[in-house]
Amino acid sequence: MSAPVPPDGFLLGHLAEETRRLARTARAPEATTAGADPDVLDALRAAVDELAPTLLAASHDLSEHPEVSFEEHRSAAALADLVEARGIDVVRGAHGLATGLRAEVGDPDGPTIAVLSEYDALPGIGHGCGHNVIATAGLGAFLALASLGERLPGRVVWLGTPAEEGGGGKELMAAEGAFDGVDAALMVHPFTYDIADPLFLGRRQLRATFTGVTSHASAQPFMGRNALDAVNLMYTGVGLHRQQMPSTDRVHGVVTAGGERPNVIPEHAEMLFYLRSELPESLAVLSTRLADIARGAALMTGCGVELTWDEAPPYLPVRGNGPLAAAWTSRYGERGRTVLPPDVVPRMFAGSTDFGNVSYRMPGVHAMVKITEDDLSLHTREFADAAVTEEADRVVVDSAWALAAVSADWLSDPGLREAAAADFEDAGGAVDVPSYFGEG
Repeated sequence: MSAPVPPDGFLLGHLAEETRRLARTARAPEATTAGADPDVLDALRAAVDELAPTLLAASHDLSEHPEVSFEEHRSAAALADLVEARGIDVVRGAHGLATGLRAEVGDPDGPTIAVLSEYDALPGIGHGCGHNVIATAGLGAFLALASLGERLPGRVVWLGTPAEEGGGGKELMAAEGAFDGVDAALMVHPFTYDIADPLFLGRRQLRATFTGVTSHASAQPFMGRNALDAVNLMYTGVGLHRQQMPSTDRVHGVVTAGGERPNVIPEHAEMLFYLRSELPESLAVLSTRLADIARGAALMTGCGVELTWDEAPPYLPVRGNGPLAAAWTSRYGERGRTVLPPDVVPRMFAGSTDFGNVSYRMPGVHAMVKITEDDLSLHTREFADAAVTEEADRVVVDSAWALAAVSADWLSDPGLREAAAADFEDAGGAVDVPSYFGEG
């Protein structure tokens, strides 16, 4: 009984087989606009091929020197050095973050698209989310586009965005003007499937701090008010609420404080929860329910409770964009990749990202790119290993090409820009992200 019971792998295997079955007949949407001129695309191919050794060396270097959120000093400097080596100015410490980066090329009066790079790692795991692939694919796309010189029909902004893993770096940078004047945004993320329009849930944080009355747990327990009991009741209440939650909602929490000694009734106990949901509106509903459960636990135990929302910025779900997703599907497909349409990959495989906040400001694509045949979970050491394999290296190069090509398509083709903007407006248009949830 000293070892945990290993999870049964049946469900993962079943879901993988179901995904393969659906993929055999599914068809992703195809691009319907003209895109960039062939000579521009040929130039981008040549530029990405020339950049490939540099990008792969950088990807492996980031993997070997992982740095956690807000501490990516070496990583940011290494990426900035590569941009400056091409004669392009880089703003280090951009938009209020010491490890934020910004560079831009092209006509500031033309249409503007942003290509994003992430490079933070996970504590104790390293690049278990493959941000070394994200960083170098985005960098490669930007440098390839920069090589077009006067043939670049607009402006490209490259943003190095720190602290995606819980810190909300993109939202913090947005508050400092990072996306002002930007009309669309693109990035990729490694995964076990190729998807142009994946499901990403919105996410909030709730810290519930319960205050009770200390007392001797044996001699005078009736004089105490047990804050740990309130934590226990809240945890139980959340568990019972799961029956009423939609299938794509998620709640998970940990006890961050629960007392010091068994013979002292705890006067202080605390929990930290993550709440996730598919829509901003349903995330707001879930927030209200969690707050009610916390207050109910406090009432039942005679404790006080303080609720602290979103110590890091909340993440909205990722809003897809049909025309940009179709453009990605087409261009990534030119590298021999088969991009799956929505709803082929099981919807339960859903995390959260601060790119969601970007996608509610402007049209965007957060494409998932397949780096392994295995059904590996993100945020594991095994996925960190997969992010520096030969297949992951090919994905870096192919993704850099596709990001550059879609950017060129969007900059060159008014029809694509208009279609992407119309799709964005049909989905509800721009949202005032910072004030969406108010005070929780």
